[in-house]
Amino acid sequence: MSVYERDFYAWTLEQANLLRDHQFAKLDIDNLIEELESMGRSERRQLASRLEVLLVHLLKWQYQPELRGRSWELTILEQRRRIRRLLRDNPSLQSELPALLTDAYDDARFGALRETGLSLPTFPEALPYLPAQLLDDAWLPE
Repeated sequence: MSVYERDFYAWTLEQANLLRDHQFAKLDIDNLIEELESMGRSERRQLASRLEVLLVHLLKWQYQPELRGRSWELTILEQRRRIRRLLRDNPSLQSELPALLTDAYDDARFGALRETGLSLPTFPEALPYLPAQLLDDAWLPE
């Protein structure tokens, strides 16, 4: 059993030291590739998840105005802040935003269905918000 399989943390330290010391021939290339790809997918998944949470709350805000509260507003602001940070730290994710928004909105419709008890046709089939609106702290749907 390799260090990678026995003790992932020790493996990461070992690989970092090998890189730092330019001992490239000793690197565990296959597992390094796998872990680097996984890290990229993780950032992408985090952005998709935050978009979904934001969209669920925007739908709730728009379609249940009588239940609006500070909690929903703070969740919207928090998700916007974290999405902006993710995009700032990973600018290449910007090009994936249209596809991520499409998928996140599809999931958000079902999340809003579950959380509101309203029927699915209540929520538009296509994303009703502009990308710029989603990240604008001053904008909320009415």
